Amino acid sequence: MATIIKEAIIDARPEDAWAALRDFGAVHERLVPGFVVDCRPDGDDARVVTFFNGAVAREILVGLDEAARRLAYSVVEGPLGSTQHNASAQVFDAPGGGTRFVWITDVLPDAVGAVTDQMMTRGIAVIEQTLAAAAAADVAS
Repeated sequence: MATIIKEAIIDARPEDAWAALRDFGAVHERLVPGFVVDCRPDGDDARVVTFFNGAVAREILVGLDEAARRLAYSVVEGPLGSTQHNASAQVFDAPGGGTRFVWITDVLPDAVGAVTDQMMTRGIAVIEQTLAAAAAADVAS
């Protein structure tokens, strides 16, 4: 199994980062706009997301832990043909202020790991940019 871990220190309040992350149905607006270009509900605790490259995936919300500020989900249908794709993202207070954002994905088969890593690299950059920009806009207003 390939495990991919992405982490960023973001100049944003952890509670604001958590509010964006936990909004499962608005990932395309609040967390990764432009990376995910569309998101629509698909039954209880499920969403269908469309990525910037046209790829479409169906994701199931596995868990939402308010106290730990952690969201877990599983891709149950997607273009990569993975037999397993489980992920979680978690928000922590960063030392010295701001947010430490950690995103972890476990995927099978291992061969899918390289493409998943590339997508997550792009995604974490968008997360960092989006949350920092929202924080800066809050300060300016």
